[in-house]
Amino acid sequence: MSVRALAVGRMGWRWRLGRQPALVIGATILTVFVVAALLAPYISPYDPIAQDIEFRLQNPSWAHPFGTDNFGRDVFSRVIWGARIDLQIALLGVIFPFVIGTLVGTVAGFFGGIVDALLMRLIDVILAFPFLVLVLSIIAILGPGLGSFYIAMALVGWVSYARLIRAHVLVLKNSDYAIAAVSLGFSRSRIMFRHLLPNAIAGSVVFSMSDAVLVLLNGAAISYLGLGVQPPIAEWGIMVAEGQPFITTAWWITLFPGLSIVMLAFGFSLFGDALGDALGVKE
Repeated sequence: MSVRALAVGRMGWRWRLGRQPALVIGATILTVFVVAALLAPYISPYDPIAQDIEFRLQNPSWAHPFGTDNFGRDVFSRVIWGARIDLQIALLGVIFPFVIGTLVGTVAGFFGGIVDALLMRLIDVILAFPFLVLVLSIIAILGPGLGSFYIAMALVGWVSYARLIRAHVLVLKNSDYAIAAVSLGFSRSRIMFRHLLPNAIAGSVVFSMSDAVLVLLNGAAISYLGLGVQPPIAEWGIMVAEGQPFITTAWWITLFPGLSIVMLAFGFSLFGDALGDALGVKE
C-alpha cells in the first residue's frame, strides 16, 4: 500500500469518527470515570472507609454532596473510589476471556476437522448452562473474592469470543492472500497470527465493549450477593446492597452508586456501538 493510499485511509477513518457523536459521548463518559479512578486519592474529600457514627445517614449537603451512609462514611468518596474497583472488574473481566477466546477461535477456525469439532463441542457444553448460574457455581467452589470472579469469567466468558473469531477465520482462510501465504510456505503460526487474526479481530474488539457492560453488571451483582468484593472496600454493588435497608429513608446510599453503574455501562455501550459503525463492523 502506498503512502498516499495509507494517508487517504486514515483520513477516511478519522472522518467516520468525526461523524460519530455517540463515540465522543461514550469516550467522554469513560474518560471521566477513568480520571476519577486515577485521581481518587486527590479528589475524594474523605477516607472512603472511615466511619463517623455521629454523622450517619446525613442528607446530601455541601459537606457531603452524596450524603453519608449508615456508618457515617461519605458516599461521594466511596463512589469515586468504587470507580477503581468497577473499572478493574470491567477491564480484567473482559481481557482474560478475550485472549482465551481469540486463541481458541483462531485455532479452531484455521485447523478445522477434529480440532474444530472438539472445541465446538466444548463450547456447546458450556453454553448448555445458564451463564450467571455457571459463574456463581464456580465462585461458590473457589470462594468469594475478585480473584474467583475473574477465574469464573475466564472459564465461561471466552466462548463468545471463540465463536466470533472462528467464524471470521473460516471465511478468511479461503481468501486469496491466505492461500498465497500457504503457497509461499509460511508457517501455520505466521498465517494464523500475522495474516488471519489481524483481519478477524475487529469484530471481537467491538464486541468486547458490549461484553464489558455485561461483566460490569455481573460484577456488581456478585458483590451485591456477597460473593465478590468484600466490605469495607468501596464498590458500587456493595454500596447498593448496604443501602437497600434504608431505601425509603436514605435513598442517596443506593441512588448514586446505582447511577454510576448505569452511566459507566452506558459509556461502554455507546463507545462500542459507535466504534463498530466507524470500523464498519456489522453485528
